Amino acid sequence: MPKSLLACLLFTLTDVTSYPADSVIPENFRRENLVAWCIVPFDAKKRGPEARAKMLVDLGLKRSAYDWRSQHVSEFEEEILQYKKHGIEFFAFWNAHPDAFKLFKKHGIQPQIWRTLKSPKSGNQKSMIDAAAESLTGLAKEAGKIGCKLGLYNHGGWGGEPANLVAVCKRLQDLGHNNVGIVYNWHHGHGEIDDWTPSMKLMQPYLLCLNLNGMNTGAKPKILTLGQGEHDARMLKILLESGYSGPIGILDHQSHLDTKEVLQANLNGLEKLLEKR
Repeated sequence: MPKSLLACLLFTLTDVTSYPADSVIPENFRRENLVAWCIVPFDAKKRGPEARAKMLVDLGLKRSAYDWRSQHVSEFEEEILQYKKHGIEFFAFWNAHPDAFKLFKKHGIQPQIWRTLKSPKSGNQKSMIDAAAESLTGLAKEAGKIGCKLGLYNHGGWGGEPANLVAVCKRLQDLGHNNVGIVYNWHHGHGEIDDWTPSMKLMQPYLLCLNLNGMNTGAKPKILTLGQGEHDARMLKILLESGYSGPIGILDHQSHLDTKEVLQANLNGLEKLLEKR
């Protein structure tokens, strides 16, 4: 064997075996695959599309889920253009807006559509599942026409419980809407802390994205930097051991702070949690 080839093989073997297998960061937890969430109306610096895209590049993030308010509608197209210019994936879009759907088609992008699963106010379990599903059939169909997935988003109440998210998702799929899944948020899931193992197992086949947050009992506080919560390490361990390989999101959601600083703190916290696993 030529010496050059032998040296190359020895270098490769040394490089691979110098890191324990369990220290390798899963692909979906690598920084470039993480999804930034709640970074538009919650940014104390009120960045516009270009500045926001540059901020994501500075942080090494390449995916963004876009939340918005009425004042941002006029910026929809510029956001898409700036993301394309800076190599950012327009990963998801909050709620729905006719202007946005037209732009998605115009620019050839297919972001997930995230919509809160609301809680019917009366009826038995079956009728509540049917009513919740019926309220979303129009959006599921509209999203499907342009190749977008619809994510049922937990935001508390009956509609935020994993079993109900799964039941409504199944019902919509039974109705032919195979583009429907679940977007689960730790910051709206404090009631599931003790039942995280069965909840994760139940939702896993339907998850389109899982957004992380620091987790303390009783949501004290509700929004907390990753790594600072009393349950973060255990919940992350369960998540990793589940084999879930889908998208992972990190969030800002603190309107009194600079989004870049909040995201960086969460990235640092996640990195430490992964190192300790």
